[in-house]
Amino acid sequence: MATSTPVRHAWRALTGLLAITAILFGINALGVYVFGQSSWTPALALDLQGGTQIVLEAQTEDGADPSAEQMQQAVTIIRQRVDASGVGEAEVTTQAGNQIVVQIPGQADEETRNRIEASAQLQLRAVLYAGDPATEFVGDDGNATPYPTPDPTLQATPTTSPTNGSDTAWITPALQAEFLAYDCTDPANDPANAPADEPLITCDADGSVKYILGPVELDGSSIDDATFGLQQNNNQWAVNLQFDADGTTTFGEISQRLYGAQAPLNQFAFVLDGYVLSAPSMNGVILDGKPSITGSFTQESAKVLADQLKYGALPLSFTVESSNSISATLGSQQLQIGLIAGLIGLLLVAIYSLIVYRALGFIIIASLAVMAVLTYVTLCILAWRMGFRLSLAGVAGLIVTIGFTADSFIVYFERIRDELRDGKSITGAVEDGWGRAKRTIYISKSINILAAVVLYVLADSTVKGFAFTLGLTTAIDVLIFILFTHPVLQLLARTRFFGSGHPLSGLDPTALGAVYRGRAQFREPVVANGAAGRRNAKSRAEAVRRQTIAERKQAELAAADNAKPGTTVKEGDD
Repeated sequence: MATSTPVRHAWRALTGLLAITAILFGINALGVYVFGQSSWTPALALDLQGGTQIVLEAQTEDGADPSAEQMQQAVTIIRQRVDASGVGEAEVTTQAGNQIVVQIPGQADEETRNRIEASAQLQLRAVLYAGDPATEFVGDDGNATPYPTPDPTLQATPTTSPTNGSDTAWITPALQAEFLAYDCTDPANDPANAPADEPLITCDADGSVKYILGPVELDGSSIDDATFGLQQNNNQWAVNLQFDADGTTTFGEISQRLYGAQAPLNQFAFVLDGYVLSAPSMNGVILDGKPSITGSFTQESAKVLADQLKYGALPLSFTVESSNSISATLGSQQLQIGLIAGLIGLLLVAIYSLIVYRALGFIIIASLAVMAVLTYVTLCILAWRMGFRLSLAGVAGLIVTIGFTADSFIVYFERIRDELRDGKSITGAVEDGWGRAKRTIYISKSINILAAVVLYVLADSTVKGFAFTLGLTTAIDVLIFILFTHPVLQLLARTRFFGSGHPLSGLDPTALGAVYRGRAQFREPVVANGAAGRRNAKSRAEAVRRQTIAERKQAELAAADNAKPGTTVKEGDD
């Protein structure tokens, strides 16, 4: 005997669910055992785990207090930097009017620290001179001799007024002597707060090149976007910039000035924290505000530079006031309370399901168990790939989803019961009930996901964890219904226990009042004594209770017509 189409559909769905589960566990296993970056436990956020706290203090040129607008802009940019490093659930706040507090879950790695602590203004300056970072020379005697401290009597002002940022008139005898004696490794040499309208002596990040740079001609606020990617013509990594309108005009003028000049006067330096991030040469006139920086980049170094350029437009410079580890603000006790609340919710749903739906309740429990497994491994993968961390708000989102999932089960099972009351077989009721219930379920779940998306986009960062887990578990809930709950019920409906409508199955047609013969017509129950008679009476009452208003009115009209005097029905009449 050939297997029916619903059965084949059920087995295909269950096989697909098994394959999805195996893929998810396989992905996380790769992260754990091959890459060593994932774990079999979800990552916890700052409120549950503790982490690292970095306090940055704002510095202004005149020593005045920064404005609230400047501090808020700096908070936004630093938060973007932290997010760009893949850290989830980080907190960035202000305190004391001139400090920014960055709290990161777990221990911050060196790269993340560098992103946060490299918090000065991003500046774009023309290169006037580039040379060896040496601070000594070989004298006539053949011995290495340090360059002398600049003589205060040396001329410190240009002989002629410089006409642009690349004019070598900026290099005075005093500046030249200071450049020769400048030590890139001396921590006392801090170029971070150098005046913007004067030349700057500095080095690149690793101290391999020493520069004299012209005054600031653009700052990081002129950069709208910075991305990285492979160039198709030479297959090299490049950093692609996009300037705003004013920046496009200014950079176009600079490119016209630098293009074709002798090195190093054809170079333009990107300066962060006073140190040169990159000093590419100008290889063409760029008037569209979309230059590309090329060089010996790797994918990682190109990404780091793009992030530094994109998120470096701070309105203030900062110094690191402190950096230390902090304890969890809520801790393991609150996590345990949240988990206990979730278990209590699951237990109440299980008890309600078994009381109301009898054996059908075990399908609800099994579906919730499968959903829990998929949600758990998904959170582990997201912690590895996206840096997602589970906060107490996220735990609340998981708990709320239990109630939403229970609503879906009620809609589905009640649709099946309605079909049974219409006199359909159990297998037919399962199929038709699913056809009617899934539309309602899809609409309600779509609204839940839409609400989660809006909440995630518009709400404060402390609520984003709730919105994220709510949307994630709602999507998994729909997947479980399609690939597990309905297919399992399709198979169970063909077993003897469920298919015969056993009183404990939750699908007993008699107990549900399935005495319809047609719409608004009732089959008179067979009069019986004892328990059978009581069951028939109960079924009759249930059927009457389930009538719609239209059905009740039609039944009343039919009863009134039968009660009219002189109305008779003869045998043989049509």
